[in-house]
Amino acid sequence: MNAPNVSLKGLDLLAEIDRLRKERNAVILAHYYQDPAIQDLADFVGDSLDLSRKAAATDADVIAFCGVRFMAETAKILSPQKIVVLPDMAAGCSLEDSCPPDQFKAFREAHPDHIALTYINCSTEVKALSDIIVTSSSAETILAQIPQDQKIIFGPDKNLGGYLKRKTGRDMLLWPGVCIVHEAFSETELLKLRAQHPGAPILAHPECPPHILDYADHVGSTKAILDYALASESDVMIVATEPHIIHQMEKAAPGKTFIGAPGADGNCNCNMCPYMALNTLEKLYLALRDLTPRVEMDEDLRIAAKKSLDRMLEMAGRTVGQGDVGRPIFAGA
Repeated sequence: MNAPNVSLKGLDLLAEIDRLRKERNAVILAHYYQDPAIQDLADFVGDSLDLSRKAAATDADVIAFCGVRFMAETAKILSPQKIVVLPDMAAGCSLEDSCPPDQFKAFREAHPDHIALTYINCSTEVKALSDIIVTSSSAETILAQIPQDQKIIFGPDKNLGGYLKRKTGRDMLLWPGVCIVHEAFSETELLKLRAQHPGAPILAHPECPPHILDYADHVGSTKAILDYALASESDVMIVATEPHIIHQMEKAAPGKTFIGAPGADGNCNCNMCPYMALNTLEKLYLALRDLTPRVEMDEDLRIAAKKSLDRMLEMAGRTVGQGDVGRPIFAGA
């Protein structure tokens, strides 16, 4: 059940959320793509898996995950004893939507000699159907440990999979899913922006399509983009991912200028994730007050999904939260 879209006039939401956080013994998680007001009150801000692991390491009884549904499900997989709430259960993901479990199961059955490396942006059911879950930070490390002759299915993000194919030379069957946010960037507008700011490095998430990654000076997860931006000597940088990450960049490096890569209309509005935007302070307050909407799952399903997550952590645990996939390498380059 989705949280109601309500306005609680006259209520000091920040004070009430803080009160409920203490009363419920709750930890509040916020992904980098959340509204700045939510980022600023969270106990932890970061990438999805790193947040779930940090929450699991706390003694909190409740996890309030301000992100999207697959992220909250991942938190529940790792913390089955904790109550996990999502401010709005309608906060989904275009990558998850692109990969229905029944279709993924049929695809796997049609290619029985392939193993499935699956990007974490997928449903619990798809995780349970996968051999190894990967993040943008762990995928290359994991690929390096898989024999060259092993056939691989990579899903659901064809852009991340294609980037990895170009960089590593591995042949993989790609599921045809995309992130609607990263698909929105315009090559034409990006070139205009680069011309306006010559020398400004372009930082891009590997969910971007090839015609954007071709221009990137650095490709990495949200955490890697943030770290690169802070370490760079450049005073101006162009950022090709969901623009709410810029809030953390500006807080950490107030003397630098970060410009969101434009969409086809020449601005960043179309690049804001509509799913992430469903979470609000009002809905977070209600989720903590009522402990709904709550993430629940069958225990057998949870255990099956956890196996693929555990396999990733065994193979590339040190990369979680680091997010660096480095400078792009393309055929012929």
